Amino acid sequence: MPLDPVVEVTDLCMRYGETLALDGLTVAVPASTVTAVLGPNGAGKTTALETCEGYRRPQRGSVRVLGLDPGSDARRLRPRVGVMLQSGGVYPAVKAREMLRHVASLHAHPIDVEMLVERLGLGSAGATPYRRLSGGQQQRLSLAMAVVGRPELVFLDEPTAGMDPQARHATWDLVGELRQDGVTVVLSTHFMEEAERLADHVVVVDHGRVIASAPPQDLMAIGARNTLRFSSPAPLDVASLQAELPPTSRVREARPGDYVIEGTVDPQLLATVTTWCAARGVMPEGLAVERRTLEDVFLELTGRDLRA
Repeated sequence: MPLDPVVEVTDLCMRYGETLALDGLTVAVPASTVTAVLGPNGAGKTTALETCEGYRRPQRGSVRVLGLDPGSDARRLRPRVGVMLQSGGVYPAVKAREMLRHVASLHAHPIDVEMLVERLGLGSAGATPYRRLSGGQQQRLSLAMAVVGRPELVFLDEPTAGMDPQARHATWDLVGELRQDGVTVVLSTHFMEEAERLADHVVVVDHGRVIASAPPQDLMAIGARNTLRFSSPAPLDVASLQAELPPTSRVREARPGDYVIEGTVDPQLLATVTTWCAARGVMPEGLAVERRTLEDVFLELTGRDLRA
């Protein structure tokens, strides 16, 4: 029997003056999963997450977190939910290790502070005041503060913003381990590779509504026209190869010696191309299949215009 959603948002509406920030938003987050909430600036995702975190009250609709109201049941939820903010929540003069120890002391069974400090590469910054930490170090400290209490649910807002590649990968590994340990993760990010890599489910929000909700692989497969690329040391008869391909596929010579086949790339198409080449004594070099990324899908759904 399926478990109740850890986060359940139903017909959530929020308005600021003349601006409708959320317009009937409905989302359900299953237990022990990573859900990525994506959207352009002004789409409403921050308002939605802040309502789930208890910082805002719904004007219409309902929000349940771990079966409780995040506003009126905040005291009961606080030990069970971790929240990582992009900024704020830390005294500017406090030292990183001191702040983390303080947060750990508020929980009954915290993660070992020194282990978390070393895991997130904060050892050399442990005695540094928060205001003197780099942006990436501040982000890692905020992440550590969000997970040190062993939460059942954690909200991560742009978790790897400002991080170098090493720190980013360490963060991704930690998020994966949280999921394996049964922790439910809801993250908001503008980094599509991050969502594609981490998320079991992606929710795309725009103009206050959910416009897509599916596993990232399913989103990338919808309407996908894959591309097969290869090179040949000798010129190929494009018309002859085209005659062997399915009607929905097209082959072209992108530049001398480089060939592109656009259409649905499946095992049958690959076999057709390699058989055709073999019959002519041609070795297709650099044979590679390119697929749509989550960023491609995101731009198709939300448009390419800049948002304020």
